[in-house]
Amino acid sequence: MKFYGKHTYKFNPHTLKYEKVFVSLRDRLRNIGFSVLFGVVLGVVLVFVGLQFLDSPKERSLEREVATYRRQNRVLNDRVDRAERVLEDLEERDNVLYRTIFESEPLSDAQRRGAVDDDDRYSDLEGYDYSEMLIATTRRVDELSQRLYAQSKSLDEIYAMALSKNERMASMPAIFPVNKKSGKVVSGYGMRFHPIMKYMKMHSGIDITARQGTPVYATGDGVVREAGHSPQGHSGYGNVALIDHGFGFETLYAHLNTVTVRPGQRVKRGQQIGTVGSSGMTTGSHLHYEVILNGNKVDPVYYFSGDLTPEEYEEVLELARQQNQCMS
Repeated sequence: MKFYGKHTYKFNPHTLKYEKVFVSLRDRLRNIGFSVLFGVVLGVVLVFVGLQFLDSPKERSLEREVATYRRQNRVLNDRVDRAERVLEDLEERDNVLYRTIFESEPLSDAQRRGAVDDDDRYSDLEGYDYSEMLIATTRRVDELSQRLYAQSKSLDEIYAMALSKNERMASMPAIFPVNKKSGKVVSGYGMRFHPIMKYMKMHSGIDITARQGTPVYATGDGVVREAGHSPQGHSGYGNVALIDHGFGFETLYAHLNTVTVRPGQRVKRGQQIGTVGSSGMTTGSHLHYEVILNGNKVDPVYYFSGDLTPEEYEEVLELARQQNQCMS
């Protein structure tokens, strides 16, 4: 069928001719309506199919962005992994090496990591398709930042301790309290049998036997806190001298015959502070010597390396280890 103006020509198979056929306005409108409706339906179907199976340029762009973000997140986590390994090495050196050298308490995990496990701080990252990934990465970065800050503060402390190293080394009780040729260790630190009380008790220092009147020396620089007859808390120690060396160190010299220093006096390592005696609860002339670190009594023999040869030091260690009877 061909259309020309307001009428058409239709081929008649009987006459084998085209005959003019007039189309009414209603038929024309109906034909137009069907065509428009068909076009609309076809368009809707094509749009639906396109939306279901084909991505728009904007969607493809967003997908590329998401893929880039996920790759970048993996790269960021790899970098955090490397940074954590380096930081763990620094923390290990800080605790095991640096702070051990300066006899400082290592930092705890709570001090290093801080409060980064508060889930409320990540609430603004929730509700997205990749919230779990974002929160996990952000938490790792926050924890790494906190640990870096704590390590920086720790290194500042170690630097300050290093600046005072000379003063600290001079204050550390590092020599034998009597002339090493004049005295001998007869009882060490630990559980020992008490000769007067007749039972095993903690011996919080070492006993060094020597003649009465043998000079006793300060084992490090410091300030005398107690001098003279033992006050309350040092019962049975007789005449004592207590020196505060700073940096958490104190030394106690007990059963002295004479005390040649006074409270408040500043002394130097190797300076005489009294003489060996047998005052207080004791079985003979000797020096009872204690080292106190941060309020705790520790084994003094580990601080004698300052003026003993390796052989002499080994001999002192062997004598101190013997499970024998103390003298006071």
